Amino acid sequence: MRSMAGRFAQAVFAGAALLAASVSGAPQAQAEQLAKNLFGAKDLPAATAPQSIGFYSKGCFSGGVAIATDGPTWQAMRLSRNRRWGHPTMIALIEKLSRAAVADGWPGLLLGDISQPRGGPMMTGHASHQIGLDADIWFTPMPDRRLSASERENMSATSLVNEKTHRVIDKLWTPAHERLLKRAASYPEVERILVNPGIKKKLCDTVTGDRSWLRKVRPFWGHDYHFHVRIGCQPGSPDCKRQEATPASDGCDKSLAWWFTEEPWRPNKNPDAPKARDIMTMASLPKACRAVLNAPDPVSIAAVTYPVNGGAATISTAQPVTASAAGGAALPSSISAFAPTPDIGVPLPRPRPGN
Repeated sequence: MRSMAGRFAQAVFAGAALLAASVSGAPQAQAEQLAKNLFGAKDLPAATAPQSIGFYSKGCFSGGVAIATDGPTWQAMRLSRNRRWGHPTMIALIEKLSRAAVADGWPGLLLGDISQPRGGPMMTGHASHQIGLDADIWFTPMPDRRLSASERENMSATSLVNEKTHRVIDKLWTPAHERLLKRAASYPEVERILVNPGIKKKLCDTVTGDRSWLRKVRPFWGHDYHFHVRIGCQPGSPDCKRQEATPASDGCDKSLAWWFTEEPWRPNKNPDAPKARDIMTMASLPKACRAVLNAPDPVSIAAVTYPVNGGAATISTAQPVTASAAGGAALPSSISAFAPTPDIGVPLPRPRPGN
């Protein structure tokens, strides 16, 4: 039986045109343009069926939906970046996690970057987040009031890790942080959760009982004030490239001990080397990404904002795009922004020293 997320996505995009551009006929000059400039200029997703194309750090996606800027159990941060878009399964999972986290005693989620409307490389920040299957969630709990637009742009998250020792600051760590990570890891869609090595070590040292979920929690540079949730390739995405599976062990072994040696913290030997996003052209991406880039827009941002379960949400407004202007058919007017939620399932990270 298809999930409600799938039925939602199908309804949203039922009237959309097929991918509009032919890869074979694209001008060679366009292939030489920087992909980050082209994808970063898109305000709305490709109004086509949901599909992730390529790899997490080299691809794009179509059929994206946005999470509402505010919900009963979350608030989206850094709205000016326009990075609250993702594959419908990713967005549905974030909403589900937010409700479960509150039930577990967490005040609510502050959401960092998910993806650009059509994915692709970003102008700044992440190497990944390109195919709609990654999301950053702050370790800072949601306050008991709605943050202003200015606060969402300027409020800093709190790092949980001492930069010198690379270990968690004990006075900042709570059992609620552990419960939040455990809940996120509990969903079968989630394949990885990236955290600072110090946070991984804290979990290794303190988690009792069932430790099987720790295998999904992977140490990585940065990620001291937010954690990164990654789900796997979804049905309907034959061109999505899967990541290697995580080891079966809990990861509290020699691979973790390496992070507390000098080697991972030595400056990069070639710090001036350009980042992949700064040199990646359309020719570097899967061919289908050109068609995603040229696909029509949906009729409005409200039509592709994911529904909220059990309460109202604030949906950012944008100038509607007419079907004729977008080059495709109008979306159904019966789409509800408050349909039941399916049962499925910032600040930028600091890179390796010297990058």
